[in-house]
Amino acid sequence: MSDAVDADELLRRIRHARDWALAQEDKCRAKTEAAEDAGERLFLQDQARVLNTVRAVLDEIVEPGKHEGE
Repeated sequence: MSDAVDADELLRRIRHARDWALAQEDKCRAKTEAAEDAGERLFLQDQARVLNTVRAVLDEIVEPGKHEGE
């Protein structure tokens, strides 16, 4: 990734990553509900929390102040 990108392209990439993290979080939450094994449920809950944090950070980059007061 040595090519320079402009601000619009960078913002597009960040938004794409944010949307991906949200989709993965939703998948983890759905799998958590279906999981029968307690260990698997715990792992999926942790994964969902990590993805939620990633999404929140990317939200803050795109829209500073979005998560104030949380």
